[in-house]
Amino acid sequence: MARKNKPSLVEFYSEENQDQVYENALAEIESFELPLGTTFRSVYDDQPNAHQRFMEKLDACIRNHDREIEKMCNFHHQGFVDAITELLKVRADAEKLKVQVTDTNRRLQDAGKEVIAQTEEIIRCRVQQQNITTVVEKLQLCLPVLEMYSKLKEQMKVKRYYSALKTMEQLENIYLPRVSQYRFCQIMIDNLPKLREEIKEISMSDLKDFLESIRKHSDKIGETAMKQAQQQKTFNTTLQKQNNVGYGRNMHIMNVRVPESKSEIPSKRTFEEDDEHEEEVLTAHDLVDFSPVYRCLHIYSVLGDGETFENYYRKQRRKQARLVLQPQSSMHETVEGYRRYFSQIVGFFVVEDHILHVTQGLVTRAYTDELWNMALSKIIAVLRTHSSYCTDPDLVLELKNLIVVFADTLQGYGFPVNRLFDLLFEIRDQYNETLLKKWAGLFRDIFEADNYSPIPVANEEEYKIVISKFPFQDPEIDKSFPKKLPMSQSVPQIYIQVKEFIYASLKFSESLHRSSTEIDDMLRKSTNLLLTRTLSSCLQNLIKKPYIGLTELVQIIINTTHLEQACKYLEDFITNITNISQETVHTARLYGLSTFKDARHAAEGEIYTKLNQKIDEFIQLADYDWTMSEPDGRASGYLMDLINFLRSTFQVFTHLPNSNNDHAAMSGKVAQTACMSACQHLSTSLMQMLLDSELKQISMGAIQQFNLDVIQCELFASSEPVPGFQGDTLQLAFIDLRQLLDLFMVWDWSTYLADYGQPTSKYLRVNPSTALTLLEKVHRGMKDTSKKNNIFAQFRKNDRDKQKLIETVVKQLRSLVNGMSPHT
Repeated sequence: MARKNKPSLVEFYSEENQDQVYENALAEIESFELPLGTTFRSVYDDQPNAHQRFMEKLDACIRNHDREIEKMCNFHHQGFVDAITELLKVRADAEKLKVQVTDTNRRLQDAGKEVIAQTEEIIRCRVQQQNITTVVEKLQLCLPVLEMYSKLKEQMKVKRYYSALKTMEQLENIYLPRVSQYRFCQIMIDNLPKLREEIKEISMSDLKDFLESIRKHSDKIGETAMKQAQQQKTFNTTLQKQNNVGYGRNMHIMNVRVPESKSEIPSKRTFEEDDEHEEEVLTAHDLVDFSPVYRCLHIYSVLGDGETFENYYRKQRRKQARLVLQPQSSMHETVEGYRRYFSQIVGFFVVEDHILHVTQGLVTRAYTDELWNMALSKIIAVLRTHSSYCTDPDLVLELKNLIVVFADTLQGYGFPVNRLFDLLFEIRDQYNETLLKKWAGLFRDIFEADNYSPIPVANEEEYKIVISKFPFQDPEIDKSFPKKLPMSQSVPQIYIQVKEFIYASLKFSESLHRSSTEIDDMLRKSTNLLLTRTLSSCLQNLIKKPYIGLTELVQIIINTTHLEQACKYLEDFITNITNISQETVHTARLYGLSTFKDARHAAEGEIYTKLNQKIDEFIQLADYDWTMSEPDGRASGYLMDLINFLRSTFQVFTHLPNSNNDHAAMSGKVAQTACMSACQHLSTSLMQMLLDSELKQISMGAIQQFNLDVIQCELFASSEPVPGFQGDTLQLAFIDLRQLLDLFMVWDWSTYLADYGQPTSKYLRVNPSTALTLLEKVHRGMKDTSKKNNIFAQFRKNDRDKQKLIETVVKQLRSLVNGMSPHT
């Protein structure tokens, strides 16, 4: 459906309403209320002929306004005409006034020319005055700049560089900006960087001089610091003893102290115990001027280049540290070399600690700790190497004392030193080794100087002198004088030297910050080494000396017995000097008992060996005529000399320690063993002489002579040369020889062969091979004798019978040797 045209707004209103709309629109137009678009739109909106009608209304409105204007003009026209008339009347008066004003002005101008001239002069003066004022003001601005610059030059001249930098800073920040438009200011501004560089170079040169100065004075600084630490330690110890103060109690000691991470080497005063005055002590500032490093640090900080200065300082100090830590190659030869080395290191780190606390950021705790750890590793390596060259225990001990003072000093400045004390334990082992070598020489000298004779004592005073040196305890000893003590002079000397060794070992253990129990344990261990290794080795070597005879060996046995008894007194001695009660000791006992027992056993063995060697020497003197037909009727001379030697030798054993039952038992056992060993060796030697392979024949006369010698040996054995043997025990040493000789002397071969292998055999100890060897030699001897005596016809038949018997016996003995029965 087609859309119908919507009727306009005007069609819905009446004619009266339409006129009202036009009037409202005209009222809005007259009021000039903008915008007017809405007004016009309401007039023309969809209304036919709306424009024409509105224009008509508008023309009507205009005509109304024109009529109103005309009415108003008509109303005011007369007044206007009156005003024009009045104005024309005033015109003549105005002309007169103008003339008068012109004349007045002329006269005024003429009168004001002089005033104008004066005014211009005043203006010129005012301008000049203003210029002068301006100049004064500008000069007042420039004068402080010039004064500051002059001050800067003066400060540079007198080397007050830090103040000069402050002056430059004031010039740049305060004074120069005020007068920057002047050319001289630009010259100043251009010159200031050059002055700064000059100050940097000069301050760096001063710093280099400072570094050289502290390098030269490090040993003196360190020596002073170590001396102060040692004085304080000595003072503490003395005061502690006086006041009976324990280690755990805190003490305030006037002005004496070890510096503990303070800002500088503290100014100390050493309090002397017996003096009332105080002695001035040198400090770092007394030895080194630290102002260059402060000044240089401040200068570089002000210049904003503090990091460069810090890096340069640390780099140079690291180089110096490496130089300080590098020891001289001959440092180990004297204690002064070690002292100088330690003093330089202490001086270096005392300076670093001072710099750490008086400056901010130049060095840090982390930097000093890193530097110390590096130095500590180097120090330990150097000491470990150089101390190994030391062979003098006194030098090692002095080195230990220096290390302790060195460690205590640096510990007071906050540096960790535990590794140094650990190193001391390594050096302690080396110190003990040097002590052992030294005491080995002392022991050798004592043993070589000893006469190995009992100590003679003429009176009680001499007796007391001996027992004051050695704890000789024998309640059963006769107190009558003169007399002889059982041990020789080396015993008290060895005892004294062992105590001296303990003292020497204790000296090293002091000041190691160890408990008394640990020190006691260390002393016992080192003493055990002395006894079990050094003294034992010296004793063993002594016993093997060729000039040590049987008498000396006997005396050595006596000496070791008394030294063994003295071990308990050495243990008490160690306990007393370490202040350890017997109840709290949990350390191992001294090993002296085993040491001296081993030495005694070695001496006993050497006695047996030397006796046998002496017997061999006598045996070598034997000169038997193995072809003799008849014996001499007496024993051989060499054998009688041997027996006499044995008798005199065994009398020496009566001097073995027998002051108590244990000693008597030991004495008897040694003497009996030596006597039995000698008899057995003599018997064996005689048997070997008969069975010698180089001896081809033996006559019966020689057998009879040999029998006489064996009889003397048996008589010696039965004479009880050493008491304590039961029955014929000693004679049994010759039983093999006796049965063998009886077999040949009696020529009882039938009995031997018949009873062979029986426990009740008369010749039980005769070995068939031994009998066979000797019988063959006798057989050859008889043959040789028969050849020589064949001129005697009456002997020929007996010889032939005897040889046949020998041949039969030889066959039977060979069968026994081969394991066959003699009757088969």
